[in-house]
Amino acid sequence: MNIATVTVMEMAKLKTFSRVRTFSSAIVAIAIALSIAFSSWLGAESLNWQVVMAVTALAIGIPHGALDHLVTLPKAQPFKMAVFVTIYVAIALAAIWAILQWNVWGFIAVVLMSATHFGIGDSAFISELNHLKGNTSLKFPVWAYAPAAGLLPVVIPLVNSRSTEALTKVNDSLINWHYGYTSEIQIAVAAIATLSAMALISRKRYRDLLDLTLLAALASVAPPLVAFAVYFGCWHAMRHTARLTSLLPRCLDAYERNNSRRAFALAVIPGLPALAGTLIFVALLAGFSQNNVSDTFLWLTLVTIWALTVPHMIVTAKLDRAALKN
Repeated sequence: MNIATVTVMEMAKLKTFSRVRTFSSAIVAIAIALSIAFSSWLGAESLNWQVVMAVTALAIGIPHGALDHLVTLPKAQPFKMAVFVTIYVAIALAAIWAILQWNVWGFIAVVLMSATHFGIGDSAFISELNHLKGNTSLKFPVWAYAPAAGLLPVVIPLVNSRSTEALTKVNDSLINWHYGYTSEIQIAVAAIATLSAMALISRKRYRDLLDLTLLAALASVAPPLVAFAVYFGCWHAMRHTARLTSLLPRCLDAYERNNSRRAFALAVIPGLPALAGTLIFVALLAGFSQNNVSDTFLWLTLVTIWALTVPHMIVTAKLDRAALKN
């Protein structure tokens, strides 16, 4: 591969990363605006529009983790690949069982793991984007960005005044998951976010600060279901998919041809069967439930996504470490 080809690929990758960052930021801004509008027109108590937005955003995000086997074992023999998938699914099923069996503590564990995974993953995306831009003189301050980037979209929606209604819709046993420490949790997250903002301002990282500002606004303004789903599907998943394009051979071929749109599409398409499989699995579980089907479907969709985060987080840890070394 000659220097010209490498340059074309790097420029195409930069285009993908930049577009995805702009797109995810724009979607979050639109979600904030729509949440304000729908709350005014339909009422903040109405959950129908919230469920529609949440399920749509969650569905968008599911495929991004379906390529873990290709990233981890790109040239593995069928037997080794089968073993990997079996272990991956077993971990996810164990996590589903744990969440359903230990509702509150399983939920708390998932919240903490999700905040960690999302914060580090978003930091890795920005680190890779900086590397593509050639901004290597100043290392990205992961310690300043990751905690706030993970806690704001995951924790704040669960401790605001509207979380009770949302958790009632999802699973009423989770209503008091925080054991009454809502104010303390809000203050702690706000303090962490403030320190992060100060650190980013001191380093003149204003675009990164805008990201945190958007996440804080989404978590504060949008209903909890909408806030988490939009973040998961249209922010975290999109940015992770952009990172996958640097690892998949077919995406790299598209980059060589300076076709960044095709490269991104080729990272999405293989994950679509996982979306169908997840929805079928959740529908079957909901069918065996004696509760309201729509409520059960939403709850089990969230449980399945939370459970898949466990093996996904394990698999992506190596990828994240490599990105954060840049």
